[in-house]
Amino acid sequence: MAYSGKYYPRNPTKYRGLVRQIVWRSTWERKFMKFCDLNKTVLAWSSEEKNCIVPYKSPIDGRYHRYFVDFWMRVKNKKGETKEYLVEIKPEHQEHAPPKRKKASKKYEQELATYLVNQAKWEAAKSYATKRNMEFLVLNENHLGV
Repeated sequence: MAYSGKYYPRNPTKYRGLVRQIVWRSTWERKFMKFCDLNKTVLAWSSEEKNCIVPYKSPIDGRYHRYFVDFWMRVKNKKGETKEYLVEIKPEHQEHAPPKRKKASKKYEQELATYLVNQAKWEAAKSYATKRNMEFLVLNENHLGV
């Protein structure tokens, strides 16, 4: 997932933000952008825009930081109702604590720190979303079919 680039939507009126500055940071994000752009049930969407910043407290340093959720989208369901979502795209292995090892390595400590920070971000995002009548989702490679 070391790729990045700019995304130019086919349906720019659906995008809420600066259309010429949409950046994907992984091919998985690019795939989700295409989904939002081309799917008729998605009424509006944005990617890491400043109107969706979630404050969270890091368990690593105990300080507050700003979390820019990967995506916001407004969707029309089969009943004709609209619902809003905050969506984070992450590899499945980051959704689970790394397996404990007999000897703690630097890699293990980094994986554990990533997991703990992600959990703090996601709890804050769930709370943020609930207060605004939205739902928070974490999508991984299995959800995206990659």
